[in-house]
Amino acid sequence: MKPDKITELYFSDVNEPINYDRRKFLKKLGKGIIVIFSLSELSLMNGWSQGTSQEKELDFNAYLRVKEDGRVDCYTGKIEMGQGIITSLAQVIAEELEVPINSVDMIMGDTDLCPYDAGTWGSLTTRFADPVLRAAAAEAREILIDIAAKHFEVTKDMLQVKDGIIYVKDNHSKKVTFAELTKGKRIVRSLKIKPEIKKAKDFKIIGKPTISLDAVAKVAGKAKYSGDIKLTGMVYANVVRPTVYGSKILSVDASGLSAFEGVQLINENDLVAVVHEDPEISYKASKIVKVSWEAPEIKTNNEDIFQYLDENVKEHKVFIEEGNIENAKLASKTIIEANYHDGYVAHAPIETHSATCYFENDKLTIWASTQTPFGTREQLANTFDMPLEMVHVKQIFLGGGFGGKIYNQQAIEAARIAKSCGKPVQLVWSRREEFMYDRFRPAALMKAVSGVDENGKLNLWEFDIYCAGTRGTKLFYDIPNSRTRMFNSADIHPFGTGAWRAPGNNSTTFARESHIDATAHSVGIDALEFRLKNLKNDDMVATLKLAAKTFDWTRKKEPGFGYGIALGEDAGTLVAIIAEVFVDKFTGVVDVIKVVCAQDMGQVVNPHGATVQTEGGITMGLGYSLYEEIEFNGGTIKSKNFNRYEITRFSKTPKIACVFIDKMDSKPQGGGEPAIICVGGAIANAVFDACGARVNRMPVTPERILKALKNS
Repeated sequence: MKPDKITELYFSDVNEPINYDRRKFLKKLGKGIIVIFSLSELSLMNGWSQGTSQEKELDFNAYLRVKEDGRVDCYTGKIEMGQGIITSLAQVIAEELEVPINSVDMIMGDTDLCPYDAGTWGSLTTRFADPVLRAAAAEAREILIDIAAKHFEVTKDMLQVKDGIIYVKDNHSKKVTFAELTKGKRIVRSLKIKPEIKKAKDFKIIGKPTISLDAVAKVAGKAKYSGDIKLTGMVYANVVRPTVYGSKILSVDASGLSAFEGVQLINENDLVAVVHEDPEISYKASKIVKVSWEAPEIKTNNEDIFQYLDENVKEHKVFIEEGNIENAKLASKTIIEANYHDGYVAHAPIETHSATCYFENDKLTIWASTQTPFGTREQLANTFDMPLEMVHVKQIFLGGGFGGKIYNQQAIEAARIAKSCGKPVQLVWSRREEFMYDRFRPAALMKAVSGVDENGKLNLWEFDIYCAGTRGTKLFYDIPNSRTRMFNSADIHPFGTGAWRAPGNNSTTFARESHIDATAHSVGIDALEFRLKNLKNDDMVATLKLAAKTFDWTRKKEPGFGYGIALGEDAGTLVAIIAEVFVDKFTGVVDVIKVVCAQDMGQVVNPHGATVQTEGGITMGLGYSLYEEIEFNGGTIKSKNFNRYEITRFSKTPKIACVFIDKMDSKPQGGGEPAIICVGGAIANAVFDACGARVNRMPVTPERILKALKNS
């Protein structure tokens, strides 16, 4: 069934919705200049040239098009979920192509229009897409200059480009727009050689603070999310859920649905749901359906989970081993040992998982809140045993992902329901469903042993990681004898776990930086001095010094106040965070006063975007540091809403200062995740500095502070 009208997503008032199949799209592009390129190498698409070879159905990673109206479309499989790449990618295109940024339209994550992409995660987009987009835009610019040179019958060096117009240098009355040059022409090129791109001294757009191109649409409520799509004849679905994660259906009693007119029951294998054209009626009806469940027996909870991991996870791999651990222990004047705990936390995005979809002539069209549109397409094709080209995942905004919208359970559920009831369906998870079926960041246990010689130099480091992974654990400290081991078991957790903003790095950085701080204290050396004394990475030294200068580390502290440092590395970016807190020794309540974050992230494409991403990472990091923790007993999750799962509130958000190392001629590095990794360690160290309570478990709650003070 096809709706009479589909709500389309517009990224700008002049960007028309495009409904072509991707393979047909290149054939039907019409006139203009199209540059095709790979995000992994510049020469993947050799063989594309003018003529019949344009019609070859080759695969590629991205392409941009200078259209006959002078506007520029960039097609990429990446998606926009608030990280700001809709703006920063447009900036680099506008910079190299010499067009205004508001003339660039980003078409993102549409599986019928955009080339394949594995997914938007890992702060990879800017690092890998940015350089190639710049190269493609530079090639498009050179193509246009070539055409203009023939148009004016001059050499290329006699021309200059500005704002989509090419001028003859000594006679600006001779000018031609990109739109005029592309009219009547169809040129398809691929990148075969590396074009010359601009140096930082010539930047006009890169490096300039730019408000997000989607900001007005989002503030005005015009931006479309999957839950905003309205289709003719659409019904709203509610899935009947168990109270214990992993429960299996034994029986279904839907006799109570007779009280609701127009309600349809879906009962297929492991899926029980009701649909109705009124979402309120659908919700109420779903509560009437009685399902008997077989619940799994899981004997652990949020208090004994760390002992559970220690006792049950035995298999391990050595990640790093250097020097001789046993000799280092004998040579160390001081040895410090401690365990560190970090519990399960939720992604808690403002937008819960949602999907809107319909079938027509055996083709599935779906808008889904997903970080992996092409992965979603494959999952859906496999679910219904249908060809990939019969599944179309449409472009849509996401209301936050943080790694939690990779797995796409809601998209599969929505499509199964739509297939069964024969109507367009919208499924929006409740907050309770989000907490139950969101794949949490795994609980983690870290065991650390450090040794220091008589000169205050680290010479021993043992680090055993249970269930957090090794991301970001390569040492930037100068420690000649070290060993890092990873202990993991895929099925050890009582519910689903997965990627969570800088996966695992927030847990291991908290443990490492807390232990480095405890080691510095044990030998009576200032936390900043100790790190500078033991760092081997010059870039990290510069980043830490920038943070300390911005923070004013040497200023006098008042009683009850404390400073804490944490260093880390993620997505190619070096991070140094210094936090100031006040701790009430009678209540254990922590007030975070100020956070300074210095980063070496190479070229900063959009300082405004980098700043707001850093502020967002710090604010989210304060949540896992001070408040957030999933309460559970076996497969029963007690944290069902924000009344039992507190995230950082505006009233608890401190002053935040973000500073960046100036490396504008370097390659850009990740910006979406790095800042969050250091927040826990900086807060825990600041709390210790303020009151003497060394809390080795996140979050650092008042109860844990008071207990640590009592035991100190």
